[in-house]
Amino acid sequence: MSKEELIFCPLGGSGEIGGNMNLYAYGNEDNQKWIIVDMGVSFADDSVPGIDLIMPDAGFIIDKKDDLLGIILTHAHEDHIGAVSHIWPDLKCKIYATPFTAALISEKFKEKKIDISSYLEVVPLNSKIKLGEFEIDFVTLTHSILEPNGLCIKTPIGTVLHTGDWKVDPNPLIGNQIDEKKLKSIGDSGVSAMICDSTNIFSPGRAGSESEVRESLLRIMEIKTNRILVTSFASNVARMESIFYCAKKTGRNICLVGRSMQRIYKAAKKCGYLKGLIEPLDPKDAKKISKNKILYLATGSQGEPKGAMNRIINNIHPDVNLESGDCVIFSSKIIPGNEKKLYYLQNLIVKNNIEMISEENAFVHVSGHPNRDDLKDMYNWVKPQCVIPVHGEHRHMAEHVLFAKEMQVPKTLLIENGDMIKILPGKKPEIIDKAPSGKIYLDGNINVETDSQSIKDRKNLSINGYLEITLIISNNGNIKKPVISYRGIPEKNEHHTFIFDMENEIMDICRTFSIDNKKQQSNLIETLKQNCRRIVKEKTGKKPFTNINIARI
Repeated sequence: MSKEELIFCPLGGSGEIGGNMNLYAYGNEDNQKWIIVDMGVSFADDSVPGIDLIMPDAGFIIDKKDDLLGIILTHAHEDHIGAVSHIWPDLKCKIYATPFTAALISEKFKEKKIDISSYLEVVPLNSKIKLGEFEIDFVTLTHSILEPNGLCIKTPIGTVLHTGDWKVDPNPLIGNQIDEKKLKSIGDSGVSAMICDSTNIFSPGRAGSESEVRESLLRIMEIKTNRILVTSFASNVARMESIFYCAKKTGRNICLVGRSMQRIYKAAKKCGYLKGLIEPLDPKDAKKISKNKILYLATGSQGEPKGAMNRIINNIHPDVNLESGDCVIFSSKIIPGNEKKLYYLQNLIVKNNIEMISEENAFVHVSGHPNRDDLKDMYNWVKPQCVIPVHGEHRHMAEHVLFAKEMQVPKTLLIENGDMIKILPGKKPEIIDKAPSGKIYLDGNINVETDSQSIKDRKNLSINGYLEITLIISNNGNIKKPVISYRGIPEKNEHHTFIFDMENEIMDICRTFSIDNKKQQSNLIETLKQNCRRIVKEKTGKKPFTNINIARI
């Protein structure tokens, strides 16, 4: 009989920013039990038109669902929980989360009309759960959201620390400080491997404290005399509380704009946070307040097309408008990939003579991820035998390996999504196999493969346009003049010559087929499609998506 093994396998988040999903297995080769740590999304760009969310392909673990013990969630950021409600119906296993994360997860399932109550286990802060041979100890950390947790995963043959997202914040303002004592105790007991956040590996010093941002924001707002609008990540409850604090100190009312901002506010209140704050105004009431007495906190800090910021700046928000002399503060960082749409939005703000403040010209944001000095602290507390970087692009993870070596960590391992890593037993963790991995797109409300025909067609349409030809055939076999319509094909004039050429080509082709013979219809359609696309290509340089309709009357 083979020996018990501790296996780690990331399906998302290793070699990329976002879409975090990690698997752990324990047992011998013939009897392994699995857990999932996090199940997040990443956000699509213009390369996949019509797609908003991208998820890890969970097919590998879905095939093993009978041996799946549960899903453990470290914290409530979308890149860690955003895929749960989409993938869980194929798993139907227990979900374990601390109160704030559990509250947000519940809302996601309510939106999909799924009753998750019998599957969702709320885990008290700093407590333990036992899943098979896994003993999982939740460790309080600090981050840019409430209740971030590291996971100390103990098995009969050794221990792994899965850090999740974290930083060292000596004054997080809301929530508890990082549990340094517990981390040191874990380190003293021995940690075979640490699976660690790599996001800010290139940043020297420390990530900084929320308390410092609060004071800086207050100094900025104290001298403003018109409307102030702050946009930030809705999930950053500490930042939200700071904005409430600044509103009170400057004698302003506050208004929350955007569904996710209001949802996070309600969830935090429900879990006992955000006590003693002024009550936010409804946007309909806020627009009646004089411009020097109102402060807005809005979603859309990344320039999202559907975000509140975009609607406000483009003057399509029903209740919020900004004027020349008002001030917009981007209290957030730019997530890689969002630069183009965010800079477009910021340029529009400046063009409208609205003051624009961001981390480029003022101290208005601190990251929720560890800089190099924060990482040094974690290494010194935990003293891992091996560091396996995750949560970063390949360049981040490769740099993290070098940093770990500088810190005299005995072993390191550079991995990517799908790698099956045997952590224990053995002299050092090693990649022993490759699990199927990839991405799934959420197309509307349907999960589709990356090579889905709907996406291929949409890309083709967006690049080359659309051509539709309808042939009307009478009962006696006569063909009427074809009806030709098109979209997205460039025109030089109102009467494009390719239409006349195409009409002649269609009639010539039809004469070579027996119109009354329905068996020849598919060959006729394919021939028309090829030749009509060729004509458009010759005339315009475009090869449109082409559809042929045959109507018999």
